[in-house]
Amino acid sequence: MGCARNEVDSEELAGRLAGSGWELVEPGDEDADVIVVNTCGFVEQAKKDSIDTLLAASDAARGSGAKVVAVGCMAERYGAELASSLPEADAVLGFDAYPDLAERLGDLLDGHVPTPHVPVDRRTLLPISPVQRPAASTDVAIPGHNWVPDISRRRLTSGPVASLKLASGCDRRCAFCAIPSFRGSFVSRAPEEVLAEARWLAQQGVRELVLVSENSTSYGKDLPGGTRALVDLLPKLGAVPGIERVRVSYLQPAEMRPDLLEVIATTPGLAPYFDLSFQHASATVLRRMRRFGSRTDFLDLCERIRALAPEAGIRSNVIVGFPGETEEDLAELEAFLTGARLDAVGVFGYSDEDGTEAEGYDGKLPAEEVTARVTRVSALVDELMAQRAEDRIGTEVTVLVETLADEENDCVGRAAHQAPEVDGECVFAEDELDGEPLRVGDLVRVVVVDTEGMDLVVSPREVVVPAPGGDREPAEMGV
Repeated sequence: MGCARNEVDSEELAGRLAGSGWELVEPGDEDADVIVVNTCGFVEQAKKDSIDTLLAASDAARGSGAKVVAVGCMAERYGAELASSLPEADAVLGFDAYPDLAERLGDLLDGHVPTPHVPVDRRTLLPISPVQRPAASTDVAIPGHNWVPDISRRRLTSGPVASLKLASGCDRRCAFCAIPSFRGSFVSRAPEEVLAEARWLAQQGVRELVLVSENSTSYGKDLPGGTRALVDLLPKLGAVPGIERVRVSYLQPAEMRPDLLEVIATTPGLAPYFDLSFQHASATVLRRMRRFGSRTDFLDLCERIRALAPEAGIRSNVIVGFPGETEEDLAELEAFLTGARLDAVGVFGYSDEDGTEAEGYDGKLPAEEVTARVTRVSALVDELMAQRAEDRIGTEVTVLVETLADEENDCVGRAAHQAPEVDGECVFAEDELDGEPLRVGDLVRVVVVDTEGMDLVVSPREVVVPAPGGDREPAEMGV
């Protein structure tokens, strides 16, 4: 459940279980002994979805007698409270159970019900310093490289795109966010470990890497060399054989240094794509959120990005209805959105989160007013995103083919300015080129011929880099 970071966690858990003798079966398989639900605990809707999934898993397990186990952020955040209120879950395990999850599940099948996880504010736990981090394992060799990482991961999907975790945790103290309390302090992964996993993913047929963390611009601050580490790492990731596109997500606007901005915007192999967490544009609201910036600051950042890469994609999320937000504050946000011409924007209404500073703020807006503001800003955003898409008509973009056409669906893919699932997609007007069908994993140069909202309708012109295993010759010009 939840975000891309949780998806990576699921694949790591699957890898550890498979490596410990467990067999992974398809959902609904009546031979399953255990159903593990990796929950999300970010906002109320995510919690509800996680609980609904646990209940559905319990229903599915009723006939076979399989055990249902809750792990993930909601299990970590609520622990024993969740176990008490949801008896349908046979066990609730926190993050500390991950290294020996196989043994914990075995004990559960043997009739030993584990003690429910007792949550603790993980910000109070000291992060692991570089010198304390464990040395590399010798489990998985990477051809041509002496450094041998421990890659405990098993892909649960077969598409040409995969997320790659840069770090875990967050040291920021945004007033509306509870994530640091259950994800803990910020800890970067060693660059060699990130590169090794990128090479491993390339061997699995991955063409695009999406770098994820709670705050990617902080990468390296706890490593020798500091935050320069991300600037040094990104070109190396872009040069990994088989990886054609690297995308960085979860960037903090206040931490966007000129060198990082330039490397993302101009380095071959990196998508000129900026997933910037603006959250608002009123300086007053941002300060109450414990964040930095203003409409002027954010517009200047967008201008600097487009000066380096005019076709760069810029996306963000915003929160409306934050405690104390005035009509003037909302107008400031609308003015920013109109001026920034972002490619994609997620609009969220404020709601209290357990244990956050904002939960105790005064100036709370009525729920119906928050809903009205979400509707108002969403309508503006939809119009602006459609206009931004229309600006691309007649331009050439390079699209990674991800889904082929069938009786119900079109052939679709994504351009460099479009991240998976959240930023729209490219719909192919024709699903073949020179009489040959397009294939999943092809990188295709296309012309934008029309739009459907924020989606682009494209016509293929040339296969720039063919999918692995095919007999097409790559085009002379690179991506």
